[in-house]
Amino acid sequence: MRKDNLTRLARFKLNEKRRQVEQLELMMAEFDRMCADLEAQVISEEKKSGITDQTHFAYPMFAKAARQRRENLGNSVNDLRVQINAAKIALEEAEAEFEHAEKLQQRETMREEAEIPKQAAS
Repeated sequence: MRKDNLTRLARFKLNEKRRQVEQLELMMAEFDRMCADLEAQVISEEKKSGITDQTHFAYPMFAKAARQRRENLGNSVNDLRVQINAAKIALEEAEAEFEHAEKLQQRETMREEAEIPKQAAS
């Protein structure tokens, strides 16, 4: 039964790592979408004002703020990429650990099944 607990724990860890990777990927997709929305807002503001030069004294403050927000989100996306890569490595390790635990459990089950006929014969 100890091997069964090991397998359950490995399965739990594996599912947790999968959930983390999925969550990070969803967050990155959401940030990418927000960056695209902000870019569209910047373009719209620049068209309204007729000024695209960010150094111009009359450059729209909203466009300037949206650009900064988009840049910050872009940095966050880059950070998430690093986190996703680390999470994927941890997921691969959890998958290997789970496979190992399953093999140990299968061996234990086979050993127990082989012992049952011996005990019945006694």
